[in-house]
Amino acid sequence: MNDTQVLADLGAIIAREPVDEVLVALPLRRRRDLIEKIVEVCEEQGIMVRVRTDLFDLRVARPQVDTIDGVPVVTIRSGPEDGWQLAMKRIIDFVGSAALLILLAPFLLLVALLIKLDSTGPVLFRQERVGLNRRRFKVLKFRTMVQEADKNQVLLETLNEADGPVFKIKKDPRITRVGRFLRQFSIDELPQLINVLKGEMSLVGPRPLPLRDVKLIDTQWHKRRFSVKPGLTCLWQVSGRSDVSFERWVRMDLEYIDTWSLGLDLKILLKTLPAVFRGSGAY
Repeated sequence: MNDTQVLADLGAIIAREPVDEVLVALPLRRRRDLIEKIVEVCEEQGIMVRVRTDLFDLRVARPQVDTIDGVPVVTIRSGPEDGWQLAMKRIIDFVGSAALLILLAPFLLLVALLIKLDSTGPVLFRQERVGLNRRRFKVLKFRTMVQEADKNQVLLETLNEADGPVFKIKKDPRITRVGRFLRQFSIDELPQLINVLKGEMSLVGPRPLPLRDVKLIDTQWHKRRFSVKPGLTCLWQVSGRSDVSFERWVRMDLEYIDTWSLGLDLKILLKTLPAVFRGSGAY
């Protein structure tokens, strides 16, 4: 159907039927002239027009219509909108991480002692990870592997049991006896409360990935997970962890980003403890 026929049919429908609004679902980039004419016809009749835009893939952006000096523009936010909720989130992160570090201090010291008694090496493991806007930082964890484990990973790449760019082995030979227990209940992650206190991480957010994994990400929309601070826990953490495919993992991260609120953070925090005790998907 040509443009003239489309406009003629539209005019006939408007003349014949009561019309509250017209929804234009044509491909904007290829039919711009026709869309402009449809808008003109509807404006003359005082009919509201909604134009569906195909410019944006909702998996990689959340378009929002704004105006600048009366000119309509589409604002694309890659993360949650700045505002009082984000400010409150930072306050909760700071106060919450500080309080937990104080309350858990005796337990953390006990874990440190067990690590020292079990194997040689430092208590803490530091690894460069990628955070907000791809900034690098040193994530802290209780050491759960033998020394030089990172260097030996290259030899184990063929045993990788995870899909996507991440590296996971259920029975990793580098893990110590105490380390296996710590990983089972995510106790090894507790030193990251220091990262939260420093503002490098949040209590809730997508898990920070090692540089190796980030370099292997070949799907562009996966990288939108870097638009928010990484977190100590997340939707993935309470939904099966390593038993979840990487594709599903990233989609959960983007779902979190797109629907974020303080209420959602609270729900995830409340689900974290039961998920940790279950220990499902932890290795």
